[in-house]
Amino acid sequence: MNIAAFDDDDDAVDDDDVAAEWAAMVDDDDDGDGDGDDAVAAEWAAMAEDDEDGDDENSGAVNRVLNQDEIDSLLGFDADGDDDGQRLGIRAIINSALVSYERLPMLEVVFDRLVRVMSTSLRNFTSDNVEVSLDNITSIRFGDYLNSIPLPAMLTVFKAAEWDNYGLLTVDSSLIYSIVDVLLGGRRGTAAMRIEGRPYTTIEISLVEEMVHVVLADLSASFEPLSPVNFVFDRLETNPRFATIARPANAAVLIRLRIDMEDRGGRLELLLPYATLEPIRELLLQMFMGEKFGRDAIWESHLATELWATKIELEAVLEEQLLTIGEVMNLEVGQTMMLNSTADSTVQLNCGGISLLQGKMGRVGGHVAVNVTDGLA
Repeated sequence: MNIAAFDDDDDAVDDDDVAAEWAAMVDDDDDGDGDGDDAVAAEWAAMAEDDEDGDDENSGAVNRVLNQDEIDSLLGFDADGDDDGQRLGIRAIINSALVSYERLPMLEVVFDRLVRVMSTSLRNFTSDNVEVSLDNITSIRFGDYLNSIPLPAMLTVFKAAEWDNYGLLTVDSSLIYSIVDVLLGGRRGTAAMRIEGRPYTTIEISLVEEMVHVVLADLSASFEPLSPVNFVFDRLETNPRFATIARPANAAVLIRLRIDMEDRGGRLELLLPYATLEPIRELLLQMFMGEKFGRDAIWESHLATELWATKIELEAVLEEQLLTIGEVMNLEVGQTMMLNSTADSTVQLNCGGISLLQGKMGRVGGHVAVNVTDGLA
């Protein structure tokens, strides 16, 4: 039997040759069923012709190029090219390592309190009309945040002493020059002069450091109703590489604050890694201050009432003896076991194998009784 060979030039099998060879193979068959063989050969020939007619259409379907709308739908974008908000495709993979700050609802309460406290503290610090506003609270990878800091800026590393971890406070250049201008007696109503391309002077660093101490004190006061903590100034850096306090892939909470002093002002950003907040995670999960997790006073009272009314079975044990398996197997019906107990022996009252009470054996009417002598410890 010969099998159709591949053509050397086109590396493909001619459909007509295949049909012809299959027809010849059917004719050479020795089963004697001529009608069935002819039908099979005809069917194969028809299939070959149909395949030849549909080659162009099939090849077009296999080699079809996706358009932009189909690519956007695979990547999780809508028809306008905007994110559809459903965390689809590649975007879901990219953001899978992030943790939403909304899982810690008490953070909003803490930083709302920080805004109110800072407004008063900075007014006293600058002797000027200062307005502090909370822009947003987001989650971000630590490495992405360091790469997004606009330079020049001052980065303050501080430590939460009770939590034994660090945080980061970033002051942008606009706020730095505004604070320096206000503290050194600059005119009101004029924007602070910014001189780019030079390092910060010692005076500028000292003035900003004083402001940072005020902000850290206010931050400690904001967390105090939730959990007492003392944020300690550690160091001040101007290069983000030297302000690394976590791994680049670690998730963190970023709080952006806007500080306005009439026509001057700038941004202040506070970054707290989730590892820093882990010691008070249970407290931050509260929906409101003082919430009790998994506790219901009404249910606890009902459960206590039912427990007092529960009936339990007590076992009075006169004496216990240790026997080997062989001795137990040799016990027979009617055999007597000698106990060393006397009328004055102590009776142990057990419940579920746990010793609860002790007493003396006696009789009340027609019943055997135990007079409890030692109660629960």
